[in-house]
Amino acid sequence: MKTISVNISEPVYEDFLRHARRTDRTAAELIREAMEIFRNQRIRPRTSLTTLKPLNLGRPLRPMTRRGDLLGEMMK
Repeated sequence: MKTISVNISEPVYEDFLRHARRTDRTAAELIREAMEIFRNQRIRPRTSLTTLKPLNLGRPLRPMTRRGDLLGEMMK
């Protein structure tokens, strides 16, 4: 783990200290967690498969047979 120095306002730090006491954690723990949440949401957001646009790969290389239709099997 890398040690860093961060300047934050007194009111913000006091909020972290109060919440740390209420949750029996350290302010450093809360700040690390907040940084990780920020990283996941803003710096390295994960996309869901449902948000991806379909990709056209062209026509089929060979005709599909009834036997090769997985969608039909999945819908049973």
